[in-house]
Amino acid sequence: MTNKNMLLMGTASLLSLHAAAQNDPKPNIVLIMVDDMGYSDLGCYGGEIPTPNLDNLAKKGVRFTHFCNTGRSCPSRASLLTGLYPQQAGIGMMSEDPHSAEDHGVHGYMGYLNRNSVTIAEVLKEAGYHTYMSGKWHVGMHGQEKWPLQRGFDHFYGILSGACSYLQPHGDRNLTLDNQQLPPPEQPYYTTDAFTDYAIKFVDERPKDDNPFFLYLAYNAPHWPLHAKQEDIDKFVGKYRKGWQKVREARLKRMIKMGLVDKNWDLAQWEGRQWSELTEDEQIELDRRMSVYAAQVHCMDYNVGRLIKYLEEKGELNNTLLIFLSDNGACAEPHREKGFGTIDMINNPNEWVNPSYGLPWAQVSNTPYRKYKVRAYEGGTSTPLIISWPDKYAKYNGEIRHNRAFLPDIMATFIDAAETTYPKTYHGGNEIIPLEGASMLPILTNTDTELHEYIFGEHFDNCVVWWKNWKAVKDQNSKVWELFNLEKDRTERVDLSRENPKILKQMVNEWNKWANTHYVYPKGK
Repeated sequence: MTNKNMLLMGTASLLSLHAAAQNDPKPNIVLIMVDDMGYSDLGCYGGEIPTPNLDNLAKKGVRFTHFCNTGRSCPSRASLLTGLYPQQAGIGMMSEDPHSAEDHGVHGYMGYLNRNSVTIAEVLKEAGYHTYMSGKWHVGMHGQEKWPLQRGFDHFYGILSGACSYLQPHGDRNLTLDNQQLPPPEQPYYTTDAFTDYAIKFVDERPKDDNPFFLYLAYNAPHWPLHAKQEDIDKFVGKYRKGWQKVREARLKRMIKMGLVDKNWDLAQWEGRQWSELTEDEQIELDRRMSVYAAQVHCMDYNVGRLIKYLEEKGELNNTLLIFLSDNGACAEPHREKGFGTIDMINNPNEWVNPSYGLPWAQVSNTPYRKYKVRAYEGGTSTPLIISWPDKYAKYNGEIRHNRAFLPDIMATFIDAAETTYPKTYHGGNEIIPLEGASMLPILTNTDTELHEYIFGEHFDNCVVWWKNWKAVKDQNSKVWELFNLEKDRTERVDLSRENPKILKQMVNEWNKWANTHYVYPKGK
């Protein structure tokens, strides 16, 4: 064989490989978000609540230890869906709810997704994806132009508001199917099950073509109220009588063993009483509250397993990119030991707020980090995140990634996986704010990848900036900034602002630049 023929064969082989790569089918994309779940609630993040399906997903994928959220549900969802900071997308404070418009008259605080942003569904639809959503929307509801089908989804089933009864969504916190509001569901009913039913239904009934699908499954679990199926509650009652501190310490030991946290970090400061100071009746009540919360998490995991099993049976799991995360840290509202309401309100289908599990259990859920939902400390802004894509990343076998990433990176990751582009204009020629995120896929293969020099945040005057190993925080109850070295002290026990004034000044200056260019100011009315 001549050298010329060998060269031609080599060129042909390369062209064949390139053509095969070009013809690789685009992956299906599944995004699962849970609501108000703490950092350590899952088994694969150190929790005692049985979550075998997510644990198994993590074993075959990659877990992130330092994924940042905005501190609260609606701005997190705005950031997640658009790839922007929440103020850029129009939801810097709260989103519209049934009796609140939340429009403060300025770009950053409109209370719904604006038309200078695009959703993941809108971007992936342009790339040929079928797009489905089931669950909690909470990024605009007053006017159908703000609903999921008008923001890129082919089908939607769920709630438009921020919370509802798990057992019978009704009234102005009712269910919606596509663009039709539904009457209260027949009993028995449970949102976590129903959201999964419709997610599977939408995927199963999609058009019979070769196009991939995008599914956004947004559970309301384990957000208050405490509503769970009795058979799930029975699995946990009595198991939390050991008390807050013992559960927390056991979680920490498992997290250290798993490599999720550094053994040299102290637990964040405890804010409540010791369990031994409670009366027996108080212990029984607080065990009950945590048992129902655990049941909500356990049922959510069971339903994730249902979806995974469906995809496996259809032969579609291997080429499915799946990301699982929580929208913010665990919820301590109303910041009392026993939470909202009384335990006789548990499983009252007419309740959509009462009861909740209280501040101390939220601290346990966020083990080992400081504070909880809304606040800019790590307990509020740290999210458990799992990425699975068996065809591409099964070889990483449950590895952990400590690289820092944040919500806008999910849009960028999906754009990368779908081999598509982010638009400069949309919605009839509206100029679209440039994407803030970066694809996380390089992190999976190269653990030295740094996606962002700085990450910023602000919500209700809880201000934060991350840079290298440093984090600066200005709490809602303070006028001064604190500084923490997260490599040595991610539980934020030691404020180093006095020892490192130059670093703090630099970080605060960068935060101010960001705030003044990303619609944090003006705040509006």
